[in-house]
Amino acid sequence: MPEVRFTIRWPDGTEESCYSPSTAITRHLEAGCTYPLTEFVERARTGLNEASDRVAAKFGFACSSALDQLAKIETTAAAQPADAKVTCLSMS
Repeated sequence: MPEVRFTIRWPDGTEESCYSPSTAITRHLEAGCTYPLTEFVERARTGLNEASDRVAAKFGFACSSALDQLAKIETTAAAQPADAKVTCLSMS
């Protein structure tokens, strides 16, 4: 299953390298796009859960790395202003 690394920029300018265990995330986030914070979190949640489910279907267990990545995104997002925007810089 091909993994995807995606880089995001938080509202404070901090860049973060993120991990998805499958290409499922590419259906939910696009490089070069900026999303309102709540939309970004929802797209990341949907994409990373879908990626984890694909791992579970193939190997019989969820992907803890995808779920850890989602938890990190949710935690960081909770500390951001409600009207903030997040940019997906790249996907590879």
